[in-house]
Amino acid sequence: MPDKADSYQAQFARRWGHLDRPHVRALAWLLDAPGLLDPLHPGWAGKIAAPSVVTSEVADWLARLDQDSAALDAALGARAWTRLGLYAEKLMAFYYQQHGRLVAHGLQVRASRNDTVGEFDFLLDAGPGGVEHIEFATKFYLLEETAGVRFDSLVGPNLADSLGAKMRKIVDKQLLLGVHPAAQALLPRPVLGVRALVMGWLFYPAGRVAPIDGIAPLHCRGFWCALAEIEALEFDAWVVLPRLQWLAPYMGPAQSASTINLLNRDGLQAALAHQFETAPAPVLVAVVRQCDGMLVETARGFIVPDDWRARAAQRRATQASRA
Repeated sequence: MPDKADSYQAQFARRWGHLDRPHVRALAWLLDAPGLLDPLHPGWAGKIAAPSVVTSEVADWLARLDQDSAALDAALGARAWTRLGLYAEKLMAFYYQQHGRLVAHGLQVRASRNDTVGEFDFLLDAGPGGVEHIEFATKFYLLEETAGVRFDSLVGPNLADSLGAKMRKIVDKQLLLGVHPAAQALLPRPVLGVRALVMGWLFYPAGRVAPIDGIAPLHCRGFWCALAEIEALEFDAWVVLPRLQWLAPYMGPAQSASTINLLNRDGLQAALAHQFETAPAPVLVAVVRQCDGMLVETARGFIVPDDWRARAAQRRATQASRA
């Protein structure tokens, strides 16, 4: 496991530990966390955006929002968000709108009534001469233990996609949307720049980080292990993270531990064994410690069913046969 004293969780706690509201903490993470990709790597050819530097003014704004989140709550609406990517987009749209940068969000481009070409995630003000097109993604990928160190080896927990496939789609299709003829009539101003902002966490077998060309060196990271390997983990205080709490490091009141299902190692293994019988999908968990009456995340990882490696290998073999 990486040194917990130097973890991203420790850095987040130092800077944003005063924020209590989960939505505000998630927004702080989106604004301040390192991106997954290295924008300075020559292979990206300037197509990757770095997260904006959080100024003292923005930090003060987040603190005020934590005291009174009515505007953010109204922007998110009453719906129960189930897709993490859409939830993250709404948070970023709120930030851009509140700071006078948002020109359009989720603007669909159609070649005809039944032919959707694509969608602009964000069009941001780039001055009177034009707009900047930002493609936005928030992703969580696990590095397969035996697949080698490459982008296609970073796969989603449900094995539905990979970082390689996602980036090919972004670079080869989504970043080119602004030049499509069907987009021209919709654009309020010319597109002066286009970049992808890719946020998220990468998870490594037993937490052993493998350098990958093009990945930001200081990206957010965690571990993954199979259910049978939980006994080898050193930690003994765990919280299962609901999907909408995957972004920022977890923090919650210790006195309500019974309602958030605080588990020791044996309890976590038993609970997930039962869950995997009917829902064999990886589960994201946080290692927590008590601090000033709060449970604070110190590390995180995916616990996968014991056959996940075999299913990942089968997925890889199937893709190779189609290539």
